[in-house]
Amino acid sequence: MMAMMLVASATSFAGDSDALKAVTKSKNYAEAAQLLKQNIDQMTDAAEKAKAYNHLVDLAMKKVTKETGIILENQVGQQMGRAANEIVPYDTLGLADALCDAIYSAIECNKYDQQPNAKGKVAPKFAEKNAQRIWANRIHLVNIGQEEAHKETKDNALKFWGAFVDSGVDPLFEAQNHESEKEFFGQVALFSGRYAYEKKDFERGNRYIAIAKKDPTQAQDALATQLYYIRTDLKNHADSVTALNRLKELYEADPENDAILDALNSMYDGMKDRAAQHALLDNHLAKYPNSFAALANKGLLAMADNNADKAAEWLRKAAAAKPDNAVIFTYLGICLSSQAATTEDSAKSKDFYKQAIEAFDKAKELDPEKQQANWGYNRYQAYYGLYGEDDARTKAAEADR
Repeated sequence: MMAMMLVASATSFAGDSDALKAVTKSKNYAEAAQLLKQNIDQMTDAAEKAKAYNHLVDLAMKKVTKETGIILENQVGQQMGRAANEIVPYDTLGLADALCDAIYSAIECNKYDQQPNAKGKVAPKFAEKNAQRIWANRIHLVNIGQEEAHKETKDNALKFWGAFVDSGVDPLFEAQNHESEKEFFGQVALFSGRYAYEKKDFERGNRYIAIAKKDPTQAQDALATQLYYIRTDLKNHADSVTALNRLKELYEADPENDAILDALNSMYDGMKDRAAQHALLDNHLAKYPNSFAALANKGLLAMADNNADKAAEWLRKAAAAKPDNAVIFTYLGICLSSQAATTEDSAKSKDFYKQAIEAFDKAKELDPEKQQANWGYNRYQAYYGLYGEDDARTKAAEADR
């Protein structure tokens, strides 16, 4: 019986496994990370894996502490009047890399640290300490990422900003104070998404853009960025189908968003699938009859088919839905001028020209510098058609061409 008890005691209080010891003996982050990768399957349980990853956090934070200590010394020195040539340089990229290592190692540590122990209880050992010590320093990733972006070192900017965003939404850091970074967190996520898209890393890009969309000040730019990169660099039909499916997913998730509808319609247009365009717009208008994007695109389709009557009908509805859009009033004026020029009824022709002039004048009012719509020459033609070449109103319109 005593022998059995001794065996049980030895088992219960056994030390770290050889696999864990191999990791924790290392004093170098890169070496320890490689050893962890090689030995993790031989570790006895989640607790050992958490301990191994925490060792990586410790190693990364040693570098962070060293470099931030230099920064602090420099700040104190400047306050005391130390000369610029006495400022001690610090390892900027080394600090940022170490912070990234600490963040992702801590996140992995926490995954194992949150698993139930042998008694079925969750008793994390490392979460609070890791969260606090990393959170206090991660702002450096924003500043260093900005420096790398200015240098056009986009891979570094994405790495540092991405780690900042990933840690900002990870459960490990949920209890930390997020208020101080709310003002710029969405913007960092937006730029991280852009850089990820540029690298064709759509999974990562979509993840960061989804975070940016939650910030009301960044949501519109985030969606525009996503729509742009979905339709960029399509080299073959398979690429187009992939992009089309991405747009369909976005549309299904947010069907009332006109920007998504417009992008999906444009994708069908680029693929020359007119039937799909009409089906999309007609089905959308059946649910959302005042959708500006759907009304405007129905009008543009009719214009492409040289059907000025139907185009004017749709564009008038679009103008009513969005009365501050100079482009739509310009297109409406063009359609009305076409109706005026093609009808054989003189009275109707004059009426169409009057309506066209009203539309062009509205476009001019909304966009006097022609920054959005080039209404000038078409407006002059409408005045010419109604009043003739020598009328003072036509001369004035000619000056605005």
